Amino acid sequence: MFHVGDSIVYPMQGAGLIEAIEEKEILGQKHRYYMISMPFKRLQVMVPVDKVQKSRIRLVADEPTLKHVLDIFQHGETDTNLSMKERYKINTEKLRTGDFQEGAEVVRDLMRLNKKKPLNASEKQMLDNARKIFTSELGIIRGITESQANELLDKRVG
Repeated sequence: MFHVGDSIVYPMQGAGLIEAIEEKEILGQKHRYYMISMPFKRLQVMVPVDKVQKSRIRLVADEPTLKHVLDIFQHGETDTNLSMKERYKINTEKLRTGDFQEGAEVVRDLMRLNKKKPLNASEKQMLDNARKIFTSELGIIRGITESQANELLDKRVG
């Protein structure tokens, strides 16, 4: 169970802050909802408390975890032997887990590939989405803006 004030990550959406836990009646049924502010997307999300485990929402990573992930982001290996179809499938699965490190690997690998040759439309969209999710968590951990988080990533990708 999360609490008001917790910084969380909603897989495929990004990082946010639990601003309230409210009871709402929808379609004649009362449920408790986490009211989550997603500052990087500038939207408000309602997640039923009883569905939070299924949604894979987790707390934002801590600074030691971030340092480890940034080290992997900068120095980890990118498999360039995969076909686009294999890479897309693997990256989609990584993003669905909501795992911070796996999301970082997707961003790193697609950024590296994009430096060598332009990505196709589906991978470009995947990179844009994955990068927004990653930078939203990075921004909350470090207390920096989205543009500062993006600058940090651009400096670290090799």
